[in-house]
Amino acid sequence: MKKINILILVLLFFSTYLFAQNNRGVLLGKITDNITNLPIVNAQIEMDTIIIFSNKNGEFSLVALLFKKYKILVTAKGYNNYSAVVTIKKDTQQFFIKLGKTSIALKEVKIVNEREETNGITRLKSVDGFGIYESKKTELIILKDLTINSATNNPRQVFSKVPGLNIWESDQAGLQLGVGGRGLSPNRTSNFNTRQNGYDISADALGYPETYYTPPVEALEKIEVVRGAASLQFGTQFGGMLNFVFKKGSTKKIEVVSRQTVGSFGFFGSFNSFGGTVAKGKLNYYTFINRKQANGWRPNSGFEVNTVYTSFIYNFNSKTTLNFDYTFMQYNAQQPGGMTDAQFENNPQHSFRNRNWFKVNWNLFALTFDYQINNKTKLNIRNFGLLSQRYSLGNLERIFVADLGGNRTLIQGDFSNIGSEARVLHQYSLFNKPHTFLVGSRVYYGTTKSLQGDGSSGKDDNYNFNNPSNLEGSNYLFTNKNGSVFIENIFRINTKFTITPGLRAEYINTSSNGFYKILSKDLAGNIIADTNIWGDEKNSRSFILAGIGASFKPNSYLEIYANISQNYRAVNFNDLRIVNPNLKVDANMKDESGFSTDFGVRGNYKNLITYDVSLFLLAYNNRIGQVLKADLPPLYQDYRFRTNVANSQNLGIECFVEVDIWKLIEKTKSKNNLLVFTNIGFVNARYINAKDKAIENKKVEMAPPLMLRGGLTYKYQKFSCTFQGNYVTEHYTDATNAVRVTGAVNGIIPTYQVFDFSLGYVYKKFTIESSCNNVFNALYFTRRAESYPGPGIIPSDGRSFYITLGIRL
Repeated sequence: MKKINILILVLLFFSTYLFAQNNRGVLLGKITDNITNLPIVNAQIEMDTIIIFSNKNGEFSLVALLFKKYKILVTAKGYNNYSAVVTIKKDTQQFFIKLGKTSIALKEVKIVNEREETNGITRLKSVDGFGIYESKKTELIILKDLTINSATNNPRQVFSKVPGLNIWESDQAGLQLGVGGRGLSPNRTSNFNTRQNGYDISADALGYPETYYTPPVEALEKIEVVRGAASLQFGTQFGGMLNFVFKKGSTKKIEVVSRQTVGSFGFFGSFNSFGGTVAKGKLNYYTFINRKQANGWRPNSGFEVNTVYTSFIYNFNSKTTLNFDYTFMQYNAQQPGGMTDAQFENNPQHSFRNRNWFKVNWNLFALTFDYQINNKTKLNIRNFGLLSQRYSLGNLERIFVADLGGNRTLIQGDFSNIGSEARVLHQYSLFNKPHTFLVGSRVYYGTTKSLQGDGSSGKDDNYNFNNPSNLEGSNYLFTNKNGSVFIENIFRINTKFTITPGLRAEYINTSSNGFYKILSKDLAGNIIADTNIWGDEKNSRSFILAGIGASFKPNSYLEIYANISQNYRAVNFNDLRIVNPNLKVDANMKDESGFSTDFGVRGNYKNLITYDVSLFLLAYNNRIGQVLKADLPPLYQDYRFRTNVANSQNLGIECFVEVDIWKLIEKTKSKNNLLVFTNIGFVNARYINAKDKAIENKKVEMAPPLMLRGGLTYKYQKFSCTFQGNYVTEHYTDATNAVRVTGAVNGIIPTYQVFDFSLGYVYKKFTIESSCNNVFNALYFTRRAESYPGPGIIPSDGRSFYITLGIRL
């Protein structure tokens, strides 16, 4: 870390002599209502990477501008967006804008398209909302521009244009999202800081960052993905940040949307929303109810899920906004269990467990406050909380052991946490150049109660302990306290080159208190010893993370960017005492630390070609991973051992290219689009400096060397269809690189390829969508589980069909 700090200081020092200016002008502007001619206060003016706001007189100024053309975007609450091209030709130039139902352009201004054509994927702006994303690796998924099967939350379709993601597929409706990037485990997306509308949604952001709730895609407007350098603004996760952004209510008083979906294996989905704007435009509301159910591709895999969401946004005035969100999700699913390799090869659709169940209750609350302090400074405060439970019930014994009945294992997790983030975004001038400063803080407190004991001996979903006052497994209370302060600043050296340094100071305090039980039995199964092993552990640490990025934009269609950021990941204490014959955990695990860095080029050439090609390095110290171990004689049963395996380095390339072939050939405006996209993720992830020399230079688990996704989309007016494919090469599930073991919790994930086809058509108020997932009925799997929903191989679904009918009123 010392070397990285020195590098950051050198880069900062190097940036200071690059300040220079010549042939620069000033743009003076005023924004008014096109009918009343009254000034519009706090309108946002965005030009390149610069964002400022109009003052109380509707005026704004942009200084130190090169003599060239700029694209300018003006937005204000209650007014139509305004987009134009302005040419700076003299030292001082005036620019008048009238907002309303129509826009008036004066002098050097030419109207251009208001909405950018994204084809479903673009990237975050350098300053977006209350975040700084300059020089970072980002993707912004625009859901309405994708032709996908949104009713089933199919992740390989939703994230098809984001390179380098390894995706687990465990259920028919995307109930639990499993996404990992750059060689990190996809397990319940735990290596991302996962958010919804900017606030946390995982069970416990520090102690248990797994996400059991996935927002329904039908309700989403967009998904924000930030890799690598996300640690400074969003906390200690190596994978980055993933933020689901919901739709808002219509500008009408009320708008109703109803979508009904039927599909293979008894699938039925009903999505119904209503929203609008009332109280003279001050109150925006949006609510939806979503129901999904199915029997499943395999026996014993039926499920039902209900999700309810409501949001109220109240604009007190042009400066002050208050937003309240509430989300409730509940699902109950039967789990068909895992398989051995031989069982999968014989019949991947079979089930060897009929008494396994899984249930989740999720409650999320959020209160967000936005205040425009002045035309250069704004404040955002996000308060959020979670009250949730998860229950897993069934037979945890190795999958080759038949389930002959008896008491099942019940594991219950109760999660409650509360947190608050405050951010101040400030635009200022230095050396006659505009810059952006962000400062923020976060406080967080979370508790997790983890219980394990005997459940009922039946087949039903009875989530009650047999002996709640004397559990046979474990009883632990985990607490996590976190406080942090972070700063980041965009220094605009000139209109083409920026430097963005940042710091984050972090304090983490974790503790665990409780016991796990050791039962000794004789050959007849009688208990001869019953011992509770008590533990009371506390761990406090504080540290500083540093990072810096740089961006060079020589023209409108090319950006060269680079960044480097330190990172840290705390041990998840609540994993330490689960009693599972397939998994054991090192009680002396240490926190992980390291850094990530990116170097890439990206751009969009005349909406014909979109590209982003980058090289990354993810360096881990004390990486926590899975090692294959053998049990005691005489059986020598294999199991996973979770520990600090070694240091590791993940080096790779991520590449995305999309071309509109129709426009490229015709070179004229057309109602037709024929889009071809491909993304490639290559990673060479290896263990280094391992104490166990048998691990040295082994491949890191869950890191496919090659992930290739591509597709073809045709659009004509309101009709669109997409055919896409996914190809993922063979990779390992533990650090010893075991190929095949008896219990099937470790071994290779064989190379697989799967294709999907989707189409959609909009006619006035009506929508029809149809899809065929896994067109060629590939038989494959993406994961091996040591616990639920296994243990063993978890087969992915075969071919399935869906059709959706929708109406908007």
